[in-house]
Amino acid sequence: MAATLTERTESVKRTLRGLNLTVLIPPMAAVGVFLIVVDAETWWEAVVLAAGSAAGLLVIERWTADEDARVTVACLIVSAGVWVFGALASDSHSAFFGISIVGPIAVPRLARRRLLAALALVGFVSGVGALRLLLPRAELPGDVITYLVVPTIVLVMATGLMFANQLFYNLIGELEEAREREADLAVYRERVRFASDLHDIQGHTLHVVKLKTALAEKLVHADAERARAELREIHELVTQTITQTKELAYAQRRLNLAAEVENAKNLFEAAGIAVRVERDGEVDVHTGEMLGQVLRETTTNILRHAQAGHVRISLSGGGIAITNDGAADRPPELRGLATLKHRVAEDGGVLTVKQEDGHFTTAAEFPRRGDRKDGP
Repeated sequence: MAATLTERTESVKRTLRGLNLTVLIPPMAAVGVFLIVVDAETWWEAVVLAAGSAAGLLVIERWTADEDARVTVACLIVSAGVWVFGALASDSHSAFFGISIVGPIAVPRLARRRLLAALALVGFVSGVGALRLLLPRAELPGDVITYLVVPTIVLVMATGLMFANQLFYNLIGELEEAREREADLAVYRERVRFASDLHDIQGHTLHVVKLKTALAEKLVHADAERARAELREIHELVTQTITQTKELAYAQRRLNLAAEVENAKNLFEAAGIAVRVERDGEVDVHTGEMLGQVLRETTTNILRHAQAGHVRISLSGGGIAITNDGAADRPPELRGLATLKHRVAEDGGVLTVKQEDGHFTTAAEFPRRGDRKDGP
């Protein structure tokens, strides 16, 4: 179950990063080309500005794949050099474009001292812009806005947005970890309940067997007939316990349908899965027991094998249908349902499973009491 939820977390992150790649790369590339065409006065200026834009686009692409750490340092050096060149050597006011992409992506992903790194980044960009104002060819107040105010504001806004973006990704991870813990707890609760059922079956019987064995031992010489009667009762108790244990192991023990519906609902909700229960009619006791077995087995299968976000349980006068999303492309072998299918058939019912468009449906239908044909 933990592996399944971890895979779900990574799937969500991949989807979000793919969306970021689709949304960010085309407009950023277009802006970079536009700035080069407008700002570059010579071919070598165009090459330098293109290097800064390429560094920014490369970091975006690697960031969407969660592999930006491999190229961040190199791209940060390139984009910083382009900014220094543009501000102090070539009068290219758009040279900060590359570092305004690389820096805001790199800083929030640092393991520590992120705030200090953000201040250093803003200080570097604004410092280079301030040095520009000391050059003899500086034009005031235009260069103040072009090389100092605009780059600083853009960098601060972009860095703030990326901090928020990183916080969003961290929140997704924390939520999925919480769901994983809740799902593990749900499975643990199911195991505890199974252990409790097993204790109910065997605990009392073993205690009674112990007492009757001690009694038979005392009576074996004083009252042989009564001792034999006690031994026969012990034999019957052990036989019944073996039968009940087998029924419990193969989900054949008598179940209460209403209690099973409530238990399934609680298990799903504990695993972070939304549940909707639809009821249409009441079932007789025997049919309810069989439907409860189907529901219990299906609940276990969903928790173990699916990546469900929603489950719908539909009850009718003679049947049940459980539908969940998040079904695997290749459904696992569900041996428990295969066993139940034979039992349902023996009782005159039909159990079917169907997978379609990522949804998996398990349904069992029995003829209603008035529709059943009496045997000969």
